[in-house]
Amino acid sequence: MIEEKQKLLLRSGHASSAAVKALLFVFFTVVVALPLLRMFVYLAEVDIVSIVTSMRFREALSRSVTVSVVSMLISVALALLLAYALARSNIRFKSVWRSVLVVPMLIPSISHGIGLLILLGRNGFLSKLLGLESGIYGFWGIVIGSVLYSFPVAFLMLSDILLYEDSTPYDAASVLGIPKLRQFGALTVPYLRKPMITVMFAVLTMIITDYGVPLMIGGQYNTLPVMMYRDVIGQTDFSKGAVIGLVLLVPAVVAFLIDLLNRDKGNLSFIIQPFRLVKSRLRDGAAYLVCAVVCVIVLLPIGAFLMLSIVEHYPIDMTLTWHNFERVMGMKTSLYLRNSLLIATGVSLIGTTLGFCAAYFTSRMKSWSSRLLHLVTITSMAIPGLVLGLSYVLFFNGTPIYNTMMILILVNLIHFVSSPYLMMYNTLNKLNENLEDVGATLGVNRFRLIRDVVLPQVKGTALEMISYFFVNSMMTISAVSFLWASNTKPVSLMIPQFEATMNLEAAAVVSLLILAVNLGVKVIISLSHKVFAGKDRD
Repeated sequence: MIEEKQKLLLRSGHASSAAVKALLFVFFTVVVALPLLRMFVYLAEVDIVSIVTSMRFREALSRSVTVSVVSMLISVALALLLAYALARSNIRFKSVWRSVLVVPMLIPSISHGIGLLILLGRNGFLSKLLGLESGIYGFWGIVIGSVLYSFPVAFLMLSDILLYEDSTPYDAASVLGIPKLRQFGALTVPYLRKPMITVMFAVLTMIITDYGVPLMIGGQYNTLPVMMYRDVIGQTDFSKGAVIGLVLLVPAVVAFLIDLLNRDKGNLSFIIQPFRLVKSRLRDGAAYLVCAVVCVIVLLPIGAFLMLSIVEHYPIDMTLTWHNFERVMGMKTSLYLRNSLLIATGVSLIGTTLGFCAAYFTSRMKSWSSRLLHLVTITSMAIPGLVLGLSYVLFFNGTPIYNTMMILILVNLIHFVSSPYLMMYNTLNKLNENLEDVGATLGVNRFRLIRDVVLPQVKGTALEMISYFFVNSMMTISAVSFLWASNTKPVSLMIPQFEATMNLEAAAVVSLLILAVNLGVKVIISLSHKVFAGKDRD
């Protein structure tokens, strides 16, 4: 009798799980694949040859590739240096250094461009100090801004990779008398080679599809994303936008495929011997110096925002004033901020729920349908925000959700779902693989098992998912640029609006507002981590 109940429980659990997996697969197919397919169909009506052979397009493509490759190499090298300095030294306050280094992730890329404009533009503080009469516009301006914008992502990825490196081979090498430099070449470089490919392509995709930094400090050095943004927003030229979107999709898809093929098949369930760091004043002094210099560089644009927001009119009238805050808040900013908070909250709650459900079924219930769901869930990782936004315009135009808050929540959810999903997927893969079998044997249904056993073990990852969705939804510009209406406009879109009229003081105020909200959310998530950790110890 007991065995019959167990079999019945297993059958009902499998049936309900299959139904949920099918619904998730249909959902992600409709909101990811079909909009892209609609954009490809739209391309059939466009004279692609005349667009891609035009001098303006070829010049923008060449510039995009050149500036992106150079920026990526500098960004990854800097991130590796910082990650290694924190992971392999005895410097104090590592969590503080790490927090400062990732601050650039909390503001839109266009805000970095504004900060650099104030620092290195024709009338910038550093330009005057260094005697740069023409400012640092064009190629090197975009490179500097792109590195500031992208290196924190590479830093976090590489820090996580170095965290799980086993020290045993290094201990053996030291016993054998092998020098440190040779150990780095023989042990560290091979260990980093495969993940480094993933990091490099992820950063390259970020830079080549970004238009915020080139728009602000690129001058006449136009890149493809800037060209796409101006043609679609300024001229409503969807034909040219669709062609450029297709081209921008290529590096992202290549990066996605390389990451998929390059991903380690093994798990990290084995015991890792942590590094025992001996005292070294030279090493720790160098680590302090590197972290301090980069943190100062990271904070300079933030200081530029703050200064710009409290002066009357830079650089003509440097009188200190709160007038910029009053003026910005009187321009429907409270409405736009409310919209952003609603969007970010909706994306966080819905995205975390969907991401957890998808990750649970793909990691805990292995089957061909699970592999298919896994693939369709991470597909959005290969779609740049501008391309996704344009495909949504073409696909959802005329539907009930167009020009509503729902489409903004949906496009942000799809734009950012892949990374939080993979966070939860990796975490769930580390749980005991026999949990479900034990639950079925004890007569515990799937819902109770998830609620009482699984969720308590993954709540830290769930909080990180919420934070990731919220912060990115607050600051994104690319995915929502083509989809907002007058009553649904997110506050981040005020920045390019002010940039177009060169009202940089107001743009700085909005940048600081977004930064303040995101910092607040980060603090709340951090405190929640500590509260949950304390309860677990009790």
